[in-house]
Amino acid sequence: MIQTGLIQNAHGDLLTDASYDFYGLRLATCSLDQRIKVWQLDENNTWIVEDDWKAHDAAVSKLSWAHPEFGSIIASSSFDRTVKIWEQAASHSDAAQQSTNVNGSSQTHPGSGPLNSRWVERAVLSDAKGTVRAVEFTPHHFGLKLATISTDNMLRIYECIEQPSLTSWQLVEELDVQSLASGPSPAYLSRAHTVALSTPTQTHATLEGTSGQLTQALQGLQQSTSSAGQSRSGPGNREADGGWCISWCKDKYWGEIIAAGSGTNGIIKIIQINARRSTTLLTLSSTSNTATSTTSGTSNLSTSGPAPTDTTDPRAASTSAPTFAITSVAWAPSCGRSYHLVATGGRDGHVRIWKVKPGSEDMDPENMAEGEGEEAKWTAVSVADFDQHKSAVGRVEWNITGTVLSSAGNDGRVRLWKATSGNVWRPAGSVGVEQMDESTQTESKDVDMDA
Repeated sequence: MIQTGLIQNAHGDLLTDASYDFYGLRLATCSLDQRIKVWQLDENNTWIVEDDWKAHDAAVSKLSWAHPEFGSIIASSSFDRTVKIWEQAASHSDAAQQSTNVNGSSQTHPGSGPLNSRWVERAVLSDAKGTVRAVEFTPHHFGLKLATISTDNMLRIYECIEQPSLTSWQLVEELDVQSLASGPSPAYLSRAHTVALSTPTQTHATLEGTSGQLTQALQGLQQSTSSAGQSRSGPGNREADGGWCISWCKDKYWGEIIAAGSGTNGIIKIIQINARRSTTLLTLSSTSNTATSTTSGTSNLSTSGPAPTDTTDPRAASTSAPTFAITSVAWAPSCGRSYHLVATGGRDGHVRIWKVKPGSEDMDPENMAEGEGEEAKWTAVSVADFDQHKSAVGRVEWNITGTVLSSAGNDGRVRLWKATSGNVWRPAGSVGVEQMDESTQTESKDVDMDA
């Protein structure tokens, strides 16, 4: 039986995200109304508003709780191109303390919302050149870090260098997700020059200060990317059609690895964050349910369908099948498995589950991106592909053991997926968001875990 509850009139506009804290006893929600609300679960299993405040100057897109060992901390991303760090203060008087943004300026932010919110703005991260669509703290064993992705297609990693004040955050990595290559990156795609690439929100990027050869290479890449994007998306707003999402690998052994998707190309890249050189370990394509291993410049296909077209090449995209953006990605907790599970949801209405196998266990995690031969390759195969939503999927999320997947779609339903004893993934029930009569509601809550 699925237990459900209803929070009436949670926000004044469309809800964009909901995130539980580590213990599942508090819930943070955000909305197009620019506000964040924190809810507390009381002894009657009723969600009560604990705090409510105006957080951004535009719609709030995503929320993420830090691990409780760092305190009560929330990061929020917004369409105002900023990420903000919030900390729960000890008292109402703390709500008028100073906070410092990343460029060093100091501002006082008094509490807002009813009766002075107890959540204090500690820092503002404003490096994005487009709307920030996702934010997520790293697993706690890597320290107090977070990742963001925005519509300029840049994945940014920040680290808090001043604890416990939380006022100083350093940008430690900045990667162009769509251009990130495997192995040594070509010079014209290095971090120093990615700012010159045209993106959906930077249509007039400058090429000043670059060499003639570099300028020619960049212009050619921009033209091919632009023509490919037009053929995929057609007329319209690419930001409205695209998807930008991230999810960290929860396993400490393999180092800092993140799954990231950007734009309308329908692919997810498995990226290893490395201080010396971040690389793409694996590319998951929703077009033909294929995975391409790119470690050490090699290619290995694991597929449950026909041979794929290389969707990572913008020039090939114009002749391939139409692609749909991936709007959500979720990396499952490993819980002792010898492989990983990564789930995606897309605008094509599909929920996909990937079985991802790392390279040889004998490989040193610090050097696995530089390994040679078959042992260094990461491989993946699609083990499930569901289209029951029949409309865009906005969110996928795993339970704490990585055994049950939930998905929310524009059909107004939250659906559950669970593997049988034979590791065959099946539907495990659904809940309708709309109000239903008692008999219909009871029927929709029945779960057949043995299906």
